[in-house]
Amino acid sequence: MNIYIILLFQQLLAAGTHLVAKTVTHDVHPVVLTFLRNCISLVAMLVMFIAREKRIKVEKRDLLPLLWLSFLAVPMNQFLYLYGIKFTLASNGALLYAMTPAMLLILSALFLNEKMTKMKVLGVVIAFSGISIVMFEKGIDFSSDYFYGNMMIFFAVIAWALFAIQGKKLVKKYGAFHITALSMIGGAILFLPVGGYYFAAHGIPVITPGNWGSILYLSLGTSVVSYMLWFYALGRMDTTKVAVFANAQPILTTILAVMFLDQPITTAFLIGGMITIAGVFITQRT
Repeated sequence: MNIYIILLFQQLLAAGTHLVAKTVTHDVHPVVLTFLRNCISLVAMLVMFIAREKRIKVEKRDLLPLLWLSFLAVPMNQFLYLYGIKFTLASNGALLYAMTPAMLLILSALFLNEKMTKMKVLGVVIAFSGISIVMFEKGIDFSSDYFYGNMMIFFAVIAWALFAIQGKKLVKKYGAFHITALSMIGGAILFLPVGGYYFAAHGIPVITPGNWGSILYLSLGTSVVSYMLWFYALGRMDTTKVAVFANAQPILTTILAVMFLDQPITTAFLIGGMITIAGVFITQRT
């Protein structure tokens, strides 16, 4: 199958994640959603890991860094995202995650002492200018749910970028699949006590069949299938080309949100979105 068709399908799955998450968080608490999502994906990841890797190859000295990556992957990234999307728009979530390349450049300069060219700095500034228009389109009201949701997702993006930056050493040593799979498995295990505490305090919630379908989409469609397709594409295309292709995700999410969630498209979102994507594109091409 053509690699571009596979990438398009992967991007559609990823774009659908924001819509599904936005819908299901209306009825299912983010703690419950994160817990159930990771219980299901934990089983799937374990099966995949055992089938492909057979055993854990990580040395004892690398266990603590791996634990940190697990914390970033699930309790920080996944939970903060699901918590934040409850209060903001699906398209905002996709646009904020489109900022990942720009965030990677900043964190690489801070933690890996990588040099920033003038064009990359310009791209980062443009991207942050665009996302600021979207995040503050309703004004700077620190008490509003809209601002709160945007900030939670922004922190989730930082956690994901940190995961990518600080996991480079382990990925180079043990392989991308080995470390990513172990991080996701470890993150799911780390979140188990949080979910258990919530159930003990509030009881086991009643979840409709429709919401169970959404949970399965997030567990298997996003956390397993989408990741595998992304990993497959990275193995057959230049990383930069794959990253540039991902810029379509906010556009796809917005189209789907208008079609299925009746989400209005504001002038601020259009302007801010175009500026953000332009800035991210500059950081990827220079």
